[in-house]
Amino acid sequence: MTELQYGIVKLLKENARYTNVDIANILGVKEREVETAIKDMEKSGFIVKYATIFNEETVKDGKVQALIEVKVALQKLKSFNEYAEELYNFDEVKSMYLMSGGFDLAVFVEGKDITEIAEFISEKLSVIDGITSVQTHFILKKYKIEGQITKPSKDGERQLIQA
Repeated sequence: MTELQYGIVKLLKENARYTNVDIANILGVKEREVETAIKDMEKSGFIVKYATIFNEETVKDGKVQALIEVKVALQKLKSFNEYAEELYNFDEVKSMYLMSGGFDLAVFVEGKDITEIAEFISEKLSVIDGITSVQTHFILKKYKIEGQITKPSKDGERQLIQA
C-alpha cells in the first residue's frame, strides 16, 4: 500500500463522505491522484463497499440481530472456505468471520424477530453436514459500532457514590 493509499483509507474510514477534493486538500495532493488511487483500490477489491453506520435502535423496526458461534468438523473434501461460502449466501447472514479459539465461525445474522432467527438456525444452519454445534447470542444493545459511540453519555447522568 502506498503512502497516498494509506492516507486515503484512513480518511475514508473517518468519514466516507469526504469528496476527492476534500481528500486531496487534506493530503496536499492533486484531486486526479486521489481519484486514480481510489479507482485502483476499488478495482483491486481492497475497497469493498462504502456504507453508512447508523444507530438501528433509533429506527424501531423490531428487527433482531444475533451472533451465532459455529463449530464445524472439517471433512476431507470440505474446507472452512467452503463452509463459509455455503453460509454467507443466506440472506439472513450479514457478516461472518473465521475465528481462532473455541469456535470456528462467527456468523452475524438479522431477522424480523426471534422466531425468524430460530427458523434460520433449525432449518438452514443446523442441517448443513459437518456443523457440529451452534451457540446463539442475541444482541441486546449496541454501545459502539465501527469505532463510533452510538449515544454519547450525558454529564451528571449517573454519579458514583462511595460509602
